[in-house]
Amino acid sequence: MKKLFSKDKNLRLVLKTLNKKYFILKSILNNRHLFELIRHKAFLKLKNLSGIGSVIATSDRCVESYNKKRFNKFTMFSRHIYLKLIRNGKISGFQKSSW
Repeated sequence: MKKLFSKDKNLRLVLKTLNKKYFILKSILNNRHLFELIRHKAFLKLKNLSGIGSVIATSDRCVESYNKKRFNKFTMFSRHIYLKLIRNGKISGFQKSSW
C-alpha cells in the first residue's frame, strides 16, 4: 500500500509542475503583444504537453491507512481514522457525541 501512496504522491507532483507549465504557455499564447514566432513555439509546446498527464488518474489517499476514500478534500485522513483521532482527543474542537 505504501507503493500506491508514493506513486500517487509522485504523480501529483508531476501534475503540479505540468499545470504550471500549461499556465505559462497558455498566457504566452494569449498575449497579443509578443511576436508571432514566440507565440507559435508556445502553441507547439502546449500541443505536446496536453497528452502527458491527466488529473483523473490521481486519487487522494489516507495518510495512515492508505484508503482511497478520504473524509473530504481538506483532511488527509479517511473517515475511520478521523473518528479514531476525534475519540482520542487528538483533534481540537471536536468531541464524540451521541443523541
